[in-house]
Amino acid sequence: MMASSSPSPENFSSPPPFCSYPNKSVIVDHYNYTGKLNNGRCHDGLKPENIALLVLCGIIILENAMVLIAIWRNKKFHLPMYYLLGNLTLSDLLAGIAYIANILMSGPHTLKLTPLLWFLREGGVFITLAASVICLLAIAIERHFTMMAMRPYHGAKRGRMVALIIASWALAGFLGVLPILGWNCIGKLDQCSTVFPLYDKSYILFCVSVFSAVLLAIVVLYARVFHIVRTNTQRQRQGLTGPTRRSLSRKSKKYIALLKTVTIVLGVFIACWMPLFVLFLLDFFCSSGKCQLLYKANYFLGLAMINSLLNPIIYTLTSRDMRVAILRLLCLPCLIATGGQINRFGKFLEYSFSRSEAGSQRLDVGQESIISTGNIINTSSPIKSIYPKLFKS
Repeated sequence: MMASSSPSPENFSSPPPFCSYPNKSVIVDHYNYTGKLNNGRCHDGLKPENIALLVLCGIIILENAMVLIAIWRNKKFHLPMYYLLGNLTLSDLLAGIAYIANILMSGPHTLKLTPLLWFLREGGVFITLAASVICLLAIAIERHFTMMAMRPYHGAKRGRMVALIIASWALAGFLGVLPILGWNCIGKLDQCSTVFPLYDKSYILFCVSVFSAVLLAIVVLYARVFHIVRTNTQRQRQGLTGPTRRSLSRKSKKYIALLKTVTIVLGVFIACWMPLFVLFLLDFFCSSGKCQLLYKANYFLGLAMINSLLNPIIYTLTSRDMRVAILRLLCLPCLIATGGQINRFGKFLEYSFSRSEAGSQRLDVGQESIISTGNIINTSSPIKSIYPKLFKS
């Protein structure tokens, strides 16, 4: 068997890494050394867990595509904060596509790859997921700047949003191409990761450190934002009375509500990704073949992918306007009966929306619109707001 003749790092001589990129035998050597050829791990076809991951990725693509279309078609979402949320959605959608390609190129197809194709296969997933992480930091930075200035979303500079989006993808791309630029373990088998047999363990540790620093920065920024809001609220209560105090109090409540969606997204992200970070740390400290848990990395990667599945669900559950936009895309027959009348399901949604909005409307009586988690209320009927043309006289 191939696995029985594992090459030793001391006797492994190879040309410089770049010269090895077209050499398919490099993949065999590295997978053999890390034990990934044992028990037919790379010879089986699609396993049930891989099929489940393909289905998961398909749902991720459909969900995030719907959110992107809703943002693109609805002018209410053409605000700086939604640019960043749209960028996060795009990275999740691309992560689903990249992971499907990764799965289809894995298994028995892995040993047919050259190192260059292997780096592209893994790098595609890494870059898109890294962009998702870094975009969360961009959202936190934007929120911090906005709260420091105490200005609503439309007062933020569009150029800053574009700069944050470009910077997030540039940093993700830079981190993703480091292995193909030379930070890999080709010719250094004893330094190879078990989870990613061509990646250097030091590179894995570096990425975990960068992502941990990003998460810490996000937590610090949101802590400062909440501190600013709480401090301003206390000052308003102490120093103001009458209509001015009520107006500023409403503004603070709206700012707190604006943080709800991204805070939930952050919490879900940590829950989904923390096990994978722990696995990477275990990979760094364990010698090849010593930790059997490292051969179950697909389960941890699948859990990380669930984050991309949950993000669009979080948007639709926490944003009234996003729910309306999604229904407008999908559910005209569900809402409108023959003759243009609202059917029972539509009346149920209208009743549910009106109840959830009643409290917010009482807070801002007399104002044109209410901005909470991206919600702008300017119609008396949610169903009419979904399909206004059907109710024109």
